[in-house]
Amino acid sequence: MSTDRPSLVFVCVKNGGQSQMAAALARQLAGDRVRVTSAGTKPGDKLNGLSVQVLEESGASVAGEHPKQLTEAMMLGADRVVVLGEEALLPEVPGVAVERWITDEPSLRGIEGRERMDLVLADIRRHVEALLAELD
Repeated sequence: MSTDRPSLVFVCVKNGGQSQMAAALARQLAGDRVRVTSAGTKPGDKLNGLSVQVLEESGASVAGEHPKQLTEAMMLGADRVVVLGEEALLPEVPGVAVERWITDEPSLRGIEGRERMDLVLADIRRHVEALLAELD
């Protein structure tokens, strides 16, 4: 755990979409007040292009980011480990509490493409804002 400022790790399976979105929003909204990273349990090889587009249009950035493998060291170094969605399964690490955000999945209602991504971003933003308010 950190001693100077809270450290957050956002996790999903591929680390190409939702966890990257949460991390980018946390960096945008909190600035230097928190340390933020994201990772995946089975990371892909690239970021989701539509996720990147809606983030950039909202003022958040994933510049320099790429999918990363979640490690035990990341988990041990975090004040908060947040899993987005139901699919990512994390190893149990003694002393590490994991919280899970069940985020809206518009595709289950037949909503796809840009409209889907805007709704996903809005839902993740609500979660991130609540987390940052709690940390303050």
